[in-house]
Amino acid sequence: MKIGIFDSGLGGLVITKTFINILPEYDYLYLGDTAHLPYGEKTSGRILKYTLDSVKYLAEQNCRLIIIACNTATSVALRYIQQKFAPLCMPGVKVLGVVIPTAETAVSAGAKRIGVIATSATVASHIYAAELQKLDSSVVVKEVAAPQLVPLIEAGNFQNMNNVLKDYLSAFPEMDSLILGCTHYPLIKENCRRLLSDSVKVISQDELMGKKLADYLRRHPEIESDLTHNCSRRFCVTKINPEASRIAARLIPDIFMEEVVF
Repeated sequence: MKIGIFDSGLGGLVITKTFINILPEYDYLYLGDTAHLPYGEKTSGRILKYTLDSVKYLAEQNCRLIIIACNTATSVALRYIQQKFAPLCMPGVKVLGVVIPTAETAVSAGAKRIGVIATSATVASHIYAAELQKLDSSVVVKEVAAPQLVPLIEAGNFQNMNNVLKDYLSAFPEMDSLILGCTHYPLIKENCRRLLSDSVKVISQDELMGKKLADYLRRHPEIESDLTHNCSRRFCVTKINPEASRIAARLIPDIFMEEVVF
């Protein structure tokens, strides 16, 4: 039984790499829906359909625990999957997202004025504001959509990144923390840190999700005991393209990406 990781593209490889580094003994299956990226500008109906198809595929591949490493899919589909889809269509499979662990990290660090940069769909859902204010009703949250970032990152176009980032980050005056609310954004976290004041804490999901997963498995031995420990890794995408392969190889050397159809 594997740990499955799903993302709309290749950003989730950053999270997967963190999992492998911290918990190398487990078996992992990564699925990137590169045929349909970016999710952030699609309708909620499309995002839900693609996410359901992908999560079901991972369950069919014997994933006992599935991490939706996509903030957009988490914001649109996670609650439905947890409450309705998984109990009926894949009983016994646990599905988690990335938003709540990120919100917990921000609040536990003492953040009070929090900026969130994310895709249009994630911002439209206001999931970060809701989860942050559940944890601390006094926090001030400002969410800004950044639709240009994921296409630039997936295309490997980092030359123009700082100019685009400057425009987005200018919307966050007087913030003490900035949440990078997309699993593609760890690839540009250092750009954000260089462009922001040293007083602003940048919260990047690759720096927290590994420890969060380890803690979750400690607290849920009934799931941990089902997972196999063969150190196997399988990386799948719904469409292979040369640029995606180059980015993947930069994140995980010697990676072999398999194209799957379902």
